[in-house]
Amino acid sequence: MRPFFPPKFPHTPATDVAGEVVEVGKGVQNFKPGDKVVAYLTLANGGGLAEFVTASERLTVARPPEVSAAQGAGLPIAGLTALQALTQAAGLKLDGSGQKKNILITAASGGVGHYAVQLAKLGNTHVTATCGARNIEFIKSLGADEVLDYKTPEGAALNSPSGRKYDVAVHCAITGIPWSTFKPNLSANGKVINITPGPSTWAAIAQNTLTFSKKQLVPMFMSAKSENLDYLVKLVKEGKLKTVIDSKHPLSKAEDAWAKSIDGHATGKIIVEP
Repeated sequence: MRPFFPPKFPHTPATDVAGEVVEVGKGVQNFKPGDKVVAYLTLANGGGLAEFVTASERLTVARPPEVSAAQGAGLPIAGLTALQALTQAAGLKLDGSGQKKNILITAASGGVGHYAVQLAKLGNTHVTATCGARNIEFIKSLGADEVLDYKTPEGAALNSPSGRKYDVAVHCAITGIPWSTFKPNLSANGKVINITPGPSTWAAIAQNTLTFSKKQLVPMFMSAKSENLDYLVKLVKEGKLKTVIDSKHPLSKAEDAWAKSIDGHATGKIIVEP
């Protein structure tokens, strides 16, 4: 049986948790009671909306004193998704090496988007981001070079203010933006990484395959790895990445957190605490 331990956590509403280990299962070698940790919960482990949860050792990392439980709890799903989209799907090197890339990030003020902006700027990039009007200055503060209000004609068309074509677009918006809107804004070999692929995504991929298009639409499904989660935690510790917290809710009011999440207009992450 895989070793598990049940920590006591402040949590985000889904499968992201951070807190303190209170007990370890047989075979657990890297953690002991009292350790501060961040963990990603699989569906087999149940959700994080509980005072105590059971987590897998292989998807748990140490949380240093410089990283609060609330900061850590925002990282597993959103942070890992942003990291995977940029480094694996887009091939971006976050040490600043490599050829300069123009990157578009949609829904940049959301959970994945606000991490994606910060991570992209660690690389050799020019970042254009979309968000609502009220979050434009916020996204600029995260490092975006250009920000588009998605409700304006220019924003809806994804036109870069400087006229740049995008080498990569990380599509974080839940509401669909058609491939026909992305395509004219991409460079000759540009690609769109869709983190929430739907039927229209597969239809566009089929069309691109039939027409031998060099421009690509790439569906992405996050695969959690402890080394990547540890990397994100270290970036937070070093002050190179931050979890922006939209709001905090007590566990007894978890339904309020869910309602705010479903509304789709949170800035950063929504945190649930015991």
